Amino acid sequence: MEPLEQKSADKHGAAAGATAPSADWTIDQNWEAYTPEEHAVWKTLYERQSKLLPGRVCDQYLACIQKMPITADRIPDFRRVNDTLMQHTGWQIVAVPGLVPDDVFFTHIANRRFPAGQFIRSKNKLDYLQEPDIFHDVFGHAPMLMNPAIADFMQAYGRGGLRALELGILPFISRLYWYTIEFGLVQQSDGVRIYGAGISSSFTETQYCLEDDSPNRIGFDLERVMRTDYRIDDLQKSYFVINELEDLFELAQIDFDPIYARIIDQPTLPPDQIVSGDRVIHAGTLRYHHQKAAASRA
Repeated sequence: MEPLEQKSADKHGAAAGATAPSADWTIDQNWEAYTPEEHAVWKTLYERQSKLLPGRVCDQYLACIQKMPITADRIPDFRRVNDTLMQHTGWQIVAVPGLVPDDVFFTHIANRRFPAGQFIRSKNKLDYLQEPDIFHDVFGHAPMLMNPAIADFMQAYGRGGLRALELGILPFISRLYWYTIEFGLVQQSDGVRIYGAGISSSFTETQYCLEDDSPNRIGFDLERVMRTDYRIDDLQKSYFVINELEDLFELAQIDFDPIYARIIDQPTLPPDQIVSGDRVIHAGTLRYHHQKAAASRA
């Protein structure tokens, strides 16, 4: 199976030695500078995912992307995307050169600004990328920012991230982001569906997360998720399933300080483990990871 498309440990952690282009790390998208070859890569990625997502991604994603100026023929212009986002939820996309420092990321998110890479992967790296590019950020994230539950949860996450930085306990809130906004699943009346951008922008993981027997699919529990480690370099071993997107409204209102106090001394759970109290939707075989480990030892 192919590697996962987006493998950054943190969407927001800047590379060592990176230099800020501005105080808030934003840059001009410079849309007019995209080459025909870059637009062609976007078209390939867009058409491939658009064929794959119906029946796998949540209904809200499909409804939202249809309202946005995002099409196959060219890389989206942030100015046009922002016109639509601002009208619906007050969000906007801001261009950044790549990964940004945690405090910068959280400050943007807390103010309803989503920092998006303005570069696009090369045509020989369609299925693997160390840093999230414009396809991951705009095709994956931007449509869900039209949804009120996601919009409010993301802003609350930004505020919570700044608080976690202050307390020195960033891993807890990073896991929440990972297992919701990046790799979250949601229960619909017709089955479990994708809402996380790390999945919806990935050709391989879109199929793997729902149809492969390898990963666990577990009912979402906040403290359980915040204690669970995750894979940054491969397909996930477990996914957490919320009952409906509106559940994120409740998460956006939570005071995390009492939760941190309860879990700070509890052990971190490995990403493949099922524990007592889990609502198990599917107990994974972990076949994919077992086979990969065996191959590396051979």
